[in-house]
Formats: sequence, structure tokens, C-alpha cells
Amino acid sequence: MVEIAPSILSADFARLGEQMAALKEAGVRIIHVDVMDGHFAPNLTVGPPVVAALRQATDLRLDCHLMIAEPDRYLDAFVAAGADMISVHQEACVHLARTLNAIRAAKVEAGAVLNPATPVLMLTEVLPLVDYVLLMSVNPGFGGQKFIPGTLNKIRQLNTLRAAQKLNFSIEVDGGIGLENIGEVVRAGVDIVVAGASIFHTPNPKEAVMQLRRAASLASTAKG
Repeated sequence: MVEIAPSILSADFARLGEQMAALKEAGVRIIHVDVMDGHFAPNLTVGPPVVAALRQATDLRLDCHLMIAEPDRYLDAFVAAGADMISVHQEACVHLARTLNAIRAAKVEAGAVLNPATPVLMLTEVLPLVDYVLLMSVNPGFGGQKFIPGTLNKIRQLNTLRAAQKLNFSIEVDGGIGLENIGEVVRAGVDIVVAGASIFHTPNPKEAVMQLRRAASLASTAKG
């Protein structure tokens, strides 16, 4: 089953607890938390205190996407705050394998992230170390951007590498995904779809999630 992971980057922070409860009722199991430092990504968002507050407000899995410089310095803080999943950018890690091993040693799922301009082959040597790979389908920084079509080929390439190496990591995609294109990314091989504006910038986020799940399910059935 394809997971829909709402991104709180687009949420109403004044109603975050209420919205988390509604998303859980819609079948959501993962909440995507975008962490930006203004250096690696041109925006400032949340840090460990917000993750800790989310941990108190929900039992949903917290997928912390660290779009920050020197992520190794902050791993312990996000683990302590209650992250269930932590992903780091290949472009930001000097020793990516070491960083991934440190995340896994903390009993947290480890993810590697690629920006749109970074080829999938940059991860070939570390794929046995990841629990998931996150492909950015927009340039990091702001919600509401348009999906970059070339991401579909990257999903297919990663799917081929996964099968060739007989690995079980999940493929996640983030950016510009809504009802009009979720079927394409699912058919390309995605397991987790991050969606922000297409959920939270609607009159009824709960219903938006349910519609995305139905569309993903139909695409997954067609793929099979």
C-alpha cells in the first residue's frame, strides 16, 4: 500500500494537533517534517522542539527531512525529540555512509535524499544502508512548487537498482504532487508520497488525503 505522508510545511500551525488527529482518521500513518536552516535550503522552518511537541500530540510516525548543512551535528537532537525516520541529503553529507550508520545505530529509520539535479547513481554505494530514499521532485525551500517531470525517470532508475541489488528500501517522493499526477509517480514505483499544499491548502485536508489515497490505490492496482 502506498503511504501518503502529509507535509506540515503547508499546515496551519495554530491547529496542528487538530489536523494531526483528522489526518490519522483519514488513514495517515506518516507525518513529513521539513527541517530547513536557511543555508542548505533558502528558508527557515522547524527544529527539534517542534518535533518534540508533535511527538506529544500524535503517535503517527514522524519523518524528519533534514534540509540542513552539517546534519550530523543535529542527529542526536532529532532522535531525542522523537523522530521515527530521519533523512539527510547526499549533497550535504561529507561522509554519507557514516551518517546513515549513525541514524540506524540510534534505532531510527535512515533515509538518503537527492535534489532534482543530483543523479540516482550518486547513491549506488550506500543503498544497502538505507531504509528509504527520498527523491525531491521540486527544488528544496518552499511548498507549492510544480512537480519536475524528470523525477519520474529517477524513480524508475531507483526502482531498477533496488530490484537488481535485491534490496527492500522504500522510495519516497516529495514536491508538487496532487490528484493530477499521483498516479504517475505510483506507477513509476513510489512507496511513500509526500504532499503538502494539495492537502493543507484545501477546504478539507482529511478529504484531500482520502482522495489521494484512492488515486494511489487505483494506480497501484493498475501497476500490478
